[in-house]
Amino acid sequence: MTGRGILLTANLPQLQNLIKRDPDAYKEEFLQQWNHYNSSREIFQINPGDQAQHFRELITFISQVAQCYPQETAEFPSQLSTLLLESHGSLTPDTRKTLVQNLVMLRNKDVISSIQLLKSLFPLLPRTTSPSLRLVIRKTILSDIRTANLRTKNHKLNRAVQAMLFGMVERGMDAEVLGDKGKLRAAAGSSGERTTNGDDAMWAVIMTKELWKKGIWTDAKSVAIVALGCFHPAMKVQTASIHFFLGSDDDQENSDDEEEADVDVKALHHRREINKKTRSGDKKLRKQLKVAKKKKSKDDVVTPNFPALQLLNDPQTFAEKLFDKLNRYDKRFSLDHKILIMQLLSRVIGAHKLCVLGFYSYIVKYLTYHQLRIPAILVALAQAVHDLTPPDALTPIVRKLAQEFVHPGVGSEVIAAGINAIREVCRRQPWAMEEDLLGDLVEYRKSRDKAVTAAARGILQLYREVNPAMLKRRERGKDASMGLSVGRQPLPYGHSEGAAVDIAGLALLEDHLRKLREEETGKVEEPEAEDDEAAWEGWDVETDSESDSESEGWIDVESDGDDLEMSDSEDETLTKKPVPMEAEAQQNQNRGVDVGDHQAATKAVENGGGSRAKRKLAALEANKKAAETDTSANAFISESDILGPRKKAKADYAERLASIEKGREGRERFGSLKGKKKKAAPSSSTNREKARNKPVMMILSSRAVRGKKKASLREKQQKLRAHIERAKKAHH
Repeated sequence: MTGRGILLTANLPQLQNLIKRDPDAYKEEFLQQWNHYNSSREIFQINPGDQAQHFRELITFISQVAQCYPQETAEFPSQLSTLLLESHGSLTPDTRKTLVQNLVMLRNKDVISSIQLLKSLFPLLPRTTSPSLRLVIRKTILSDIRTANLRTKNHKLNRAVQAMLFGMVERGMDAEVLGDKGKLRAAAGSSGERTTNGDDAMWAVIMTKELWKKGIWTDAKSVAIVALGCFHPAMKVQTASIHFFLGSDDDQENSDDEEEADVDVKALHHRREINKKTRSGDKKLRKQLKVAKKKKSKDDVVTPNFPALQLLNDPQTFAEKLFDKLNRYDKRFSLDHKILIMQLLSRVIGAHKLCVLGFYSYIVKYLTYHQLRIPAILVALAQAVHDLTPPDALTPIVRKLAQEFVHPGVGSEVIAAGINAIREVCRRQPWAMEEDLLGDLVEYRKSRDKAVTAAARGILQLYREVNPAMLKRRERGKDASMGLSVGRQPLPYGHSEGAAVDIAGLALLEDHLRKLREEETGKVEEPEAEDDEAAWEGWDVETDSESDSESEGWIDVESDGDDLEMSDSEDETLTKKPVPMEAEAQQNQNRGVDVGDHQAATKAVENGGGSRAKRKLAALEANKKAAETDTSANAFISESDILGPRKKAKADYAERLASIEKGREGRERFGSLKGKKKKAAPSSSTNREKARNKPVMMILSSRAVRGKKKASLREKQQKLRAHIERAKKAHH
């Protein structure tokens, strides 16, 4: 027995295998190793470098067999976690990696829960400096949460992790905002002290974004974590949080070193030309070029994060706090960061139709044509306008845009951008325009520049649809003039087309109450729609009887049908049921677009109804298109909508290289026939051919030329005879 114990204690893998087969038979040997582990742990805490390899082997052994002895190893996971968190700085990289791997192993064996594992791993993300260990921790956290929410949402785990992430973000909220420029930032940089108050919050935001991107978390709590990060004093946390809502990826948010840097395609090709040509090198080059192309195509497409914006809790307070931070720390933020905040603020205002009047007066100082990144600022301005924005707050902005951008002293591109910006603002709030200013802008449709003409025609077409009374009579167009003649007027500010007939969600509440009543009484209640149908049964019979009784003494006279107006809908019959109030409200909100009228007009055109039927169908389609544009009026716009159609912009370096490479395709037949193209086997020209084409000034001082000058008469005769002999052989 003693020999067996000595043998087994010296061979831990063998003992591990035997314990898994029969735990009870080898409990004594395990307890011996457990006591040895406790004594080694106490020594290791005093001197971490002493027998670290043997200590790691003991930890791995106990982790493998911990499920066989749950009572004896109850404190083992907490000991590993404490050792990893409290003595993290003094541990070697191998020891840290071993501790993390064994904690993951204990989780896979269900010795510890997911919450216990994540509480140990989350604090390690900002502390560790090893890229490989950080990557392991990151993947472990994501995979564990994904597995827990695979079939159904694990709300208990999600709430615990979200509370942990909230705490990580709130930990540094009391620090001072340094900004990314100014004296405070310079003083912090010159002191050389690395600020770590934002590392916890940064990793909380990164992990939340990853879980959102993978579709694991899609609730309002995860959005609230990132929304809190928008007000964090650390600039990297603030930038990463803002980019989450804008839908773009920021390179600064990936502070970990394992993230791939930008691939330099030109450097890859240059390195390939210099290094040795191998198949593995070609394969690696193709893989890197594929990754670079995929990354570039991914960066080109930027779509806003619509669901996250809609899930914001109390968007009005969020927008006010964001504008307060922008206005208070205006001198500490760089222009790029201020534009980021403007874009987020404008999209929140436009998506939720908020009222933050201070933002419009703040953005006025940036509305100059020589301002850097002015297209992005104009986009932010246009997105912050909606139909509930007071026109009094927007009229000075429209006037400022016209004074700065639309005058003869600037270029045509500036004028086009100014008119397009005014058009986008007035599309969302038409009452912000003044009548005399509109007339001046419309006159630019006679310009010689294509972009200016398109911009002026765009604003003219806009006001023909929304408010033609502000245009001159000759500029209104036929449809707008006919509409004004029949008394069609635009709705004033603050008015809506259809009155409210119902409360949103009231039908759901009624269904819920009906189900509760059914559960209490045990009787199935019929919906109200069926009751209405039952009440209208026999309506035709009653109407006919009443009409017969009332028509006594009257003479029926046939009508020619000239003065009688009939409905265009062929579906209308005598037994027509009344239209519910909800359907009428829906039709009123649809700008007068009736589905029956549209179908009847389409059928009339197909049956050869003539020009009148075609005009009616065109008018109905125009109304439908106008309704669709009204619903998408608050959609997010891009800088290309502000700049408009431009002439071909100056190409950058990459575009010029692509153009050159494209021009070289199919040009092989125009190339030189010297060298390998002239021979059957691929090869370059010989050294003799190269020497023949050398410039004379390069070979005057060569040894061969100087030797010819010093040659004797005998040597010259021999060379001449040899040349004659070679010539004779060549001819024969």
